[in-house]
Amino acid sequence: MRRKVIAGNWKMNMLPNETISMITELAPKVKDTKNEVILCVPYTDLFYALLTAQGTNIKIGAQNMHFEEKGAYTGEISGSMLRSIGVEYVIIGHSERRQYFGETDETVNKKVKAAFKNGLKPIVCVGETLEQRESGKAFEIITNQTQKALEGLTEDQVANTIIAYEPIWAIGTGKTATNDDANESIKKIRKKICQIYGQNVSERVIIQYGGSMKPTNAKKLLEMSDIDGGLIGGASLKVEDFSAIVNFDR
Repeated sequence: MRRKVIAGNWKMNMLPNETISMITELAPKVKDTKNEVILCVPYTDLFYALLTAQGTNIKIGAQNMHFEEKGAYTGEISGSMLRSIGVEYVIIGHSERRQYFGETDETVNKKVKAAFKNGLKPIVCVGETLEQRESGKAFEIITNQTQKALEGLTEDQVANTIIAYEPIWAIGTGKTATNDDANESIKKIRKKICQIYGQNVSERVIIQYGGSMKPTNAKKLLEMSDIDGGLIGGASLKVEDFSAIVNFDR
């Protein structure tokens, strides 16, 4: 039985004092959950989030990283830098990184490999645009993105990668894929992993759904057969909303 992993992606939100307040208020509300709880926060909040989350069941992740260990990459942060302060997770290949900052399938793959090299657990985002979905190419797009992201990894590394299926047209729009559509897309991703790495690996991989998940729709989405959690955007910025999603099964 795969565990449910609920990860919050704060994006470019929250100052350090807000981070401390949020985690302090959130911790007692999620302390009894059987689900894994992750907050992926801005770089400037990482240190404060790690300190505040000590002694709780909340794990802390970053939202991006560079694939090189060090060098002349002004403004970038390496995996070793993240790991050195205690970060456990890192989001890689979010559609906003792809759209606004030139992220490609190739750089995603390099970053995933660098994450594992540095003992970080990658949350790899895949997803199609509305145009791609309407033209019938959604499954082809998301399975190709998945295959390229995982290229060159060992079976054990693949099994320990979290995939976040986020239809781009549903991110921050209030629109959500139907429960069946989201589940079917995730099944296609799992099937592709099975074809390449075998059934044992595909059954171990955590595949989340992201895209306007909120307390009102989380329970039904998270009860679908192949949806193993959520990568939560806007709702992760509100204690009551995020804790309700984490506690969907209570």
